[in-house]
Amino acid sequence: MTGVLEWARAENLQPEPITLDVWNQLPRDFCRLVEVVNGDVVRAEPPAHRHENAARRLGVMMEAGAEAHMSRYNDGPLYVGTDQDVLLWESPRLTLRRPDIAMFSCAPTGSGPLPAARVKIAVEVVSPVTERVDTTDKQAEYAQAGIPWYWLVYLDRDHVTAIQTHVLVLDRYRPHRRLHPLGGESLVDMPIEIRIDWTRLYGLLY
Repeated sequence: MTGVLEWARAENLQPEPITLDVWNQLPRDFCRLVEVVNGDVVRAEPPAHRHENAARRLGVMMEAGAEAHMSRYNDGPLYVGTDQDVLLWESPRLTLRRPDIAMFSCAPTGSGPLPAARVKIAVEVVSPVTERVDTTDKQAEYAQAGIPWYWLVYLDRDHVTAIQTHVLVLDRYRPHRRLHPLGGESLVDMPIEIRIDWTRLYGLLY
């Protein structure tokens, strides 16, 4: 707390709103620590080990679903990334978030954030620290940006207890399916087929 009190000075306030041009010039090490909401830098809480493992393992399942879909249908490429910067909107002030997992329809270039119009599914792994932001702020922002599907992944100690999928209807998300580990495997059929192997979503501390 002493560090915060020493930092809380007028000269340390953000001097001006962050723009996309400024964001693209900021050091990458700094950008990984923050998101931008209406031009203001917001600290992104570092994920716990179980949080990272849940996102990584679920991302692999989503990637397998994307590959199977592309081999079966010729309707364009799909990619899956973790910690991918997503540009929700640039005006009137920049808002840029970093979903735990994103499925998107253009090749990642490494230069600049991914436009929200390319994102098919945004996924957030919910933690006690981020729950309010994930279930209110980000949910509303992703809907406003037009991302068609939003998943919330819930944890309890070392495993995933549920995945709540939402579908965009007009300008807000409606609950679609709530998936549970009972039964061992779940098949998500929208927007593409994705098999959830719950056995891989246990033991997340290791």
